[in-house]
Amino acid sequence: MRIVLMGPPGAGKGTQAKRLAEQFKMEHLSSGDIFRAEKASGSALGEELARYMSAGQLVPDDTVVRVMAKAVRESSAPGGLLLDGFPRTVAQAEALNAQLAEAGTPLDAIAVIRVDDGLIVERITGRRVAPSSGKVYHVKYLPPKRDMVDDETGEALVQRDDDKEEVVRERLATYHKQTAPVIGFYRDLGELPVVEVNGNGAPDDVTTMLVDALGRLQS
Repeated sequence: MRIVLMGPPGAGKGTQAKRLAEQFKMEHLSSGDIFRAEKASGSALGEELARYMSAGQLVPDDTVVRVMAKAVRESSAPGGLLLDGFPRTVAQAEALNAQLAEAGTPLDAIAVIRVDDGLIVERITGRRVAPSSGKVYHVKYLPPKRDMVDDETGEALVQRDDDKEEVVRERLATYHKQTAPVIGFYRDLGELPVVEVNGNGAPDDVTTMLVDALGRLQS
């Protein structure tokens, strides 16, 4: 199977992607990892990518899609692959579809984790981090033994700038404006199933729903 996993920031895509990749023997391809690997490869495409990144410029959609399509074509895991974090826009989805169709490696399904915005804000803004170790706590779901103090070192926990409410709401607004329409694009295209699960519950429950839904596609 070749699957795209989608969902808003804080939906648990990283956790679910790892679990699904293990369950179905798929290769987990995150856009960040692919970019770093291509940049380090020394290929012409990697050098093109590096020029934009080194200059602090936004990488054009054309280059992004070529990098991702190459990773999809070259994947050799027995169960296929799972794309995480891409495509982010309808333009990227259109270009990716065209390149994969030309290569004879089209996508098989889109898996979507849906989570209420209010819960996303609660999940992310509640995170607290130990500065020296990077250990993550949550004020509600995983609190330290002593309030705002790391269990192991006793140092004060901090809230990262990316976890502050105004930043989280801005990221959500960007997702709804740019990335959520990608789901509609694939649904309207009608060429592959779009599987949606409720991500408001516990991670184990979300995993069960995703495994069941994707397993049915294989049967």
